[in-house]
Amino acid sequence: MPLPLAKIIRKFHVLWITIPSVAGLIVLLRVAGALQSLEWMAFDQYVRLRPQEATDDRVIIVGVNENDIRQLKRYPFDDATFAKLLTKIKQQQPRAIGLDIYRDLPVEPGHSELAKVFQTTPNLIGIEKRGGSTEVEVAPPPILKQRNQTASNDVVLDGDGKLRRGLLYWTSPNGEESLESLGLRLAMLYLEAQGITSQPAKTNSQYLQLGHGIFPIFEPSDGSYVSADAGGYQILLNYRGASGKFRTVSLRDVLQDRLPADLMRDSQGQPFRGKIVLIGVTARSLKDVFYTPYSGDSITTPERMAGVEVQANLASQIISAAIDGRSGFQVWTDAMEAVWILLWSGVGTGLGWMVRSPRWAVAGTVISVGGLGLGSFAAFVFSWWIPVVPPALALLTSAMVVTVHIAHSERRDRQTVMNLFGRYVTPTIAETIWRDRDQLLSQGRLRGQKLTATVLFTDIKNFSTIAERFDPETLMIWLNEYMEAMTEVVLKHGAVVDKFIGDAIMAVFGVPIARKTSKDIAHDAYSAVQCAIEMSAALAALNQRWAQQGHPTIQMRVGISTGTVVTGSLGGQQRMDYTAIGDSVNVAARLESFDKSIEGGLCRILISEETFTLVEGQFPVQAVGTVQLKGREQPTNVYQVLWEPSKSGRGRV
Repeated sequence: MPLPLAKIIRKFHVLWITIPSVAGLIVLLRVAGALQSLEWMAFDQYVRLRPQEATDDRVIIVGVNENDIRQLKRYPFDDATFAKLLTKIKQQQPRAIGLDIYRDLPVEPGHSELAKVFQTTPNLIGIEKRGGSTEVEVAPPPILKQRNQTASNDVVLDGDGKLRRGLLYWTSPNGEESLESLGLRLAMLYLEAQGITSQPAKTNSQYLQLGHGIFPIFEPSDGSYVSADAGGYQILLNYRGASGKFRTVSLRDVLQDRLPADLMRDSQGQPFRGKIVLIGVTARSLKDVFYTPYSGDSITTPERMAGVEVQANLASQIISAAIDGRSGFQVWTDAMEAVWILLWSGVGTGLGWMVRSPRWAVAGTVISVGGLGLGSFAAFVFSWWIPVVPPALALLTSAMVVTVHIAHSERRDRQTVMNLFGRYVTPTIAETIWRDRDQLLSQGRLRGQKLTATVLFTDIKNFSTIAERFDPETLMIWLNEYMEAMTEVVLKHGAVVDKFIGDAIMAVFGVPIARKTSKDIAHDAYSAVQCAIEMSAALAALNQRWAQQGHPTIQMRVGISTGTVVTGSLGGQQRMDYTAIGDSVNVAARLESFDKSIEGGLCRILISEETFTLVEGQFPVQAVGTVQLKGREQPTNVYQVLWEPSKSGRGRV
């Protein structure tokens, strides 16, 4: 694998893992049905929020309400009452009459009159209930059954008790029997008068087509459904609105010829002519009511829809599709929905990866989820049911996973940086290191890098002899006092304390952030020399205090070299240090220990030719000569920085 591609994969591995993993998890939850209730709630909310449609005046309901029952003082009403009702409606020449009331047994008086009406009304459709077996649960009126003027009023309830689907055809479990639903039968009678008949759809011969309307068969996994009962020929109900959307008149109003004046009428003043008239119970006490998407999020809400209104919605949906081209709900395939979830998992992952600020991350997540909701709602308005809950969960979960991963990685990387540098850098450098950690850290350690730096070595002159004069505890206290003073000076000049080697100190200027310009490299060299001079001044102050305490005073040697070094983490899993290696490190160490007979007062400072070139003219320097340093084949030009302590205790040149 090409190195750049391998680096990209390693750097963004959390993205490649999170996106498909979270999407796969959400898809599995969806397939298992864990999200079905939430998706139904989202569907219902969209149904309630979308713009209300106009009343369909082609369908009128004659409802049996509570006042009708009280006035007529009985229910079910006798056959004479129904015969009179049907006769008055029939006189106005509606295109179809639907009797959404069970009438399997005679209710005297008036049965012969009702039978006569049944026999002479070819556009009257009665109902029967078939349920899930081949047995008739509630029989239709016998005369209407003989004349093939019956339909099914069966409904299919979802697991939460709501009615979101409608039956076009009831089909027996063995597939040998089928029966149109009341809504479909009435709609077909209406459409036949306009020359529209049923035929197989051109797009799919299994689908019913009426005029402009094509009615896809509901599948068990359509929309948010999981393994739903798809028996018979079902479609998703596209309600025109909540309960009360259709014009409804009472049974008594029809019997007493006092229909509302605002009913839409034809040229002869007949409100029922050329329309579908549905007769059914609207009284809540008769309990022919159903929960629908308009019932809210809880089935305890009083908002319910009468069964006759459900049939009116189904008939209206079919007619509107056939004549007006009103679309029913359309859904994506399972594969398209899986890609949709994967896409939003990618959005959440990208959001968590790019937005590191908690405040902006929350804001970005809210905006993204809001955009998803608005987009899916806009599609819903145009009759596309696109999942919103699974992609929203994928977005939120992905963003959370990546955010947690980044937080963990940053905590781990910060700990790595602190373990490597500890107290040996200034807060400013530490922040710079942390800011550029992506360029510095690799697999929990600082990656090796070649850069130009200035290395400073210090050592105490005749330390072994001095150490013999102290007991171990006092020696450590004394040496730590020295180290603390020298370290403070090193940190002040922006260097990294690489290591302590006995009484020696190694400091590096220009790491771990690589210098980009020759000016910055020269500044590091200057800082190293200036640091050595101020270390001398600090030592002078220490000597003064030690002399007062009766401790021995000391001198020190410093070697400074500028050049190429390799920096990075060195060590194993249990212990790891940040260090610099290379020829410049060796030169600085050799300069510090070179020819101990060369005097330099309180602090002898020797620098390499490379360092001298960078600081020339800024310090008084004298050439020591061209010498052969131990361990090097090439001769080295060595220079000594001249300085003397000031009365204030600070070094001056």
